[in-house]
Amino acid sequence: MQNLKQYLLISAFSLSVISCQNSGDDNPVANHVTLEFNNTFKNKTIALGDAASGTATTNISAEGQVHHFSELKYVISNIRLIKTDGNEVPYKINDLDQGATVIDQSKPETLQYILSNIPAGEYKKIRFGLGVKKELNVLDQVRFPKFYATAGSNDTQMMWEWGAGYRFTKIEGFYGTDHKQMSIHTGSTIKGSEGNYTQGVDAYRDITLDLPKTAIVDNKAPKITIKADFDKLLTGKINTIVLTSGTGMDGNATPNIHTANQMVKFVDNLGGNGSNDVSGMFSIHNVEN
Repeated sequence: MQNLKQYLLISAFSLSVISCQNSGDDNPVANHVTLEFNNTFKNKTIALGDAASGTATTNISAEGQVHHFSELKYVISNIRLIKTDGNEVPYKINDLDQGATVIDQSKPETLQYILSNIPAGEYKKIRFGLGVKKELNVLDQVRFPKFYATAGSNDTQMMWEWGAGYRFTKIEGFYGTDHKQMSIHTGSTIKGSEGNYTQGVDAYRDITLDLPKTAIVDNKAPKITIKADFDKLLTGKINTIVLTSGTGMDGNATPNIHTANQMVKFVDNLGGNGSNDVSGMFSIHNVEN
């Protein structure tokens, strides 16, 4: 009889454990979502190269300018996932250390960004920032040491030299048959004098993308592949740009005193203008559940 009681107790305990395990599997609380970035010219993934490179991916703009990149970096932050019921789930939107990243085409490991502990549910849209929203766009080594170090490292250099904030995109390369230098940096600017600075150009852009199919966070963790088509740099929905070297009013291929005026055209092409274009160069290539 004693053995029978022990057997019944063990059986009941085992059933309880199995029941708890199954309950946890059937009703997941959270899982991770992977964002994978594919940087392309149209539908061809970009390969970087120097001026004389025979392997770099080349592109031809609407105006017939041949160009290729030797460096390609941009900041993604302020990420939000939107459920099918319309509720928005923010991901560490006020923490650059935990919720922002530098996408660097030369470092494959940066092309995937994992959002951890995303609530279980069905998601139909994603929103994120190209750049850093103005209330966080300060070079704050104390508050966000991880992001500060990543953005400021020698091989990243995603900071303005005058300390006004972060660069949002950094593109180096060459254009034309004679491989003239191309150096296009975007980011918010300031105006005024020391001690009395105000916002100049706000280069931050909010991107909103519909998912082609619902991303389901449950026992499995979905992957969302985001295409960034840098054909839009010169041949955008907003502006068709002709690269010109020099220091005149139309000089835009390399930095000069008129860069802020010319920069906005690149910003709108890459990130949209926030009104009739909220996607810029970005689109969703695929959702894997």
